[in-house]
Amino acid sequence: MVRNTAATPGEKKARAPRKARTPLTTRENLSALIGTARKILRKDKGLNGDVDRLPLLTWVMFLKFLDDLEIAHAEEAELDGKRYQPIIESPYRWRDWAARDDGISGDELLAFIGQETTRRADGSTGKGLFTYLRGLAGEGEKGSQREVIANVFKGVQNRMVSGYLLRDIINKINAIHFSASEEIHTLSHLYESMLREMRDAAGDAGEFYTPRPVVRFMVQVTDPRLGETVLDPACGTGGFLVEAYDHIARQVNSPDLRRTLQRDTLYGQEAKPLPYMLAQMNLLLHGLEAPQIAYGNTLERRINEIGHSERVDVILTNPPFGGEEEVGIKANFPASMQTAETALLFLQYIMRKLRVAGAPVPGGKPALRGGRAAVVVPNGTLFGDGVCAVIKEEMLKEFRLHTIVRLPQGVFAPYTDIPANLLFFERGGPTDTVWYYELPLPEGRKKYSKTAPLQFDEFAPALAWWSAREEGPHAWKVDFAARRAAALEAATPHWNHASAERAAAMALSKAIRESEGALAAAGTKDKAKLQLRLRDLKATQQAHDSAAKAAQAQGDALYWPIYNLDIKNPNAKAGLEHADPRDLIASMRSHEAEVMRLLGEIEALVAEVQA
Repeated sequence: MVRNTAATPGEKKARAPRKARTPLTTRENLSALIGTARKILRKDKGLNGDVDRLPLLTWVMFLKFLDDLEIAHAEEAELDGKRYQPIIESPYRWRDWAARDDGISGDELLAFIGQETTRRADGSTGKGLFTYLRGLAGEGEKGSQREVIANVFKGVQNRMVSGYLLRDIINKINAIHFSASEEIHTLSHLYESMLREMRDAAGDAGEFYTPRPVVRFMVQVTDPRLGETVLDPACGTGGFLVEAYDHIARQVNSPDLRRTLQRDTLYGQEAKPLPYMLAQMNLLLHGLEAPQIAYGNTLERRINEIGHSERVDVILTNPPFGGEEEVGIKANFPASMQTAETALLFLQYIMRKLRVAGAPVPGGKPALRGGRAAVVVPNGTLFGDGVCAVIKEEMLKEFRLHTIVRLPQGVFAPYTDIPANLLFFERGGPTDTVWYYELPLPEGRKKYSKTAPLQFDEFAPALAWWSAREEGPHAWKVDFAARRAAALEAATPHWNHASAERAAAMALSKAIRESEGALAAAGTKDKAKLQLRLRDLKATQQAHDSAAKAAQAQGDALYWPIYNLDIKNPNAKAGLEHADPRDLIASMRSHEAEVMRLLGEIEALVAEVQA
């Protein structure tokens, strides 16, 4: 019998069971949480854009992270039967004042965080949170987590004006579990995306950040190894150090090696409080438990005081360019290489900090090879003359500048359209051959932009070329040793002539002094004769001086152009239509000395013909 399943009048039709909702992934949960927190932040009147919002999220997450880390360490110590000494004491731990949804809020919360002395969450009176954290500097060893925390909070301010909104933020962050590796990994990627947004805003203030594909390429080809020391002296938010950490972490296969990576491998320095704090958080999220990042201006150190024990194996950096340093900073560098240009001062510092092959290494055997560096520089560094050329001369004499990678326009968009290059060099010169590799733009593209940035897979041909170098459409080499030898051969006769003329001018100085003395003691009838002789001597000396300057200029005009490293791709399409006008102007300026020399020769020929 077939049962009639049709519903009778007045009978409700049975509902189909609701489809079970797919649970959110960790990434989706965290993305939603961070998104909600940022919406809350937009309501506060004390915050202006992501440049204010991200730092606040950072220091709140930083404190939650530390508390989760401390809880984990305390549990480990208990299992081992040991007593754990906390970094942050009660009542300043996150669990004491932040972990409860109904914890202190409003003005009470703002006072606890920002005031020197305040009523604390346990009802007692004492230091405010930030005051306490900044005071940790005097309680720990150099480089300890206490010192790191103190330095982080030196430059931190709470800009929120609503303690109730701040409580909402704290409650949201409290839902993140930094004890779970999946959440930490996911949050590190989310944090990177927030950093990019902050960088977009900061770029307007003259701070340029290195795109991750460029960082990854520089790290991969430099290939820092476990046991080597890696430094970024202008680390910003820590992009190079994070990438280097991930690269080296793949080489770890024992607790001892992990300890080496954690404590004795990665170092940085940053002068501005905001990027310093962001770098600390960035590295902590990626797994570096106690980042060794110094706070302050790297260039404040006199470079001639940097000894072997302070030198490192690898430097990866994008030093600030376009800025200028004060007179006191310039004085930390040799007189012949003093300049206000920040990028050029950093280049000297980097050269000084690289390890010398055979020199003693603290706690280990002498270094088998010289230190190596990968550095981002603006195009002006390649063609710059004057002090810039002197710095490049030292580099090419003392170091092996083996590769220059030329980046296309717009790689640093939206911060700047200034063309940039990657220099790869190592101590142990002089430089014989310089290889150039010009990274091409994708087919049909004129430049990169914020919305269409450089991708890492575009470096694939460069990575393949790196280990098996051949000249081709995008690669060429320059025999710098031959250029240097030819320039010296051409310039030396002029320099020798200049030296002879200076010596002749110097030799007349004694006769001039004697004539001046005789003139002062002479009687009236002898003065005219002595004056005439003195005038002839001075005229002859001036002629020698002028001849010396002219000969020196002629020699310099033949020698110094070899340090114009702005050498265009000989395999590229020719014609002005393919040249950037700014590059044309820069090139014209770089050849100014040569032009003046040729004009001098032309003038001399005209005078000779007319005579």
